[in-house]
Amino acid sequence: MVWMETIVCSGKKGKDARLRRMIKARLEFKRRQDGCLGAWVGRGAEDDSMLLVQSAFTSAQAWKRISSEIKESLDAQDGGIESLLMGPPLVGIFEIDEDDFKILDR
Repeated sequence: MVWMETIVCSGKKGKDARLRRMIKARLEFKRRQDGCLGAWVGRGAEDDSMLLVQSAFTSAQAWKRISSEIKESLDAQDGGIESLLMGPPLVGIFEIDEDDFKILDR
C-alpha cells in the first residue's frame, strides 16, 4: 500500500507567497528522502490562496520518519508554517493500492 498525505490549507492575507515557498521547500526535502514516491502542491482553481499539498510514501514508517525529519530540521530553522496559515489545515492520510497509484506514472 502507498501512504498518501493530503493537506488542504490557506495562507493568511499577505503571507500566502511565503507559505507557498515554505511548502515547496518541504516538498523538495521530501522528494529527496528515501521512501517518498512524490510530492506536489496545487492552487485552488477559484481561490489561489487555497492550497492542496500531497505527498506519497512507500509506508507508514517512511511517512513518520520523513515528517519527523522535517520538524527537526526545517521547522527548527524557520519556525514552521503554522503561523502563516489562515486556520487549521484539513489533513488526511490515505492508503492507496499500489496498482491504483501507478496510474500517475504516465
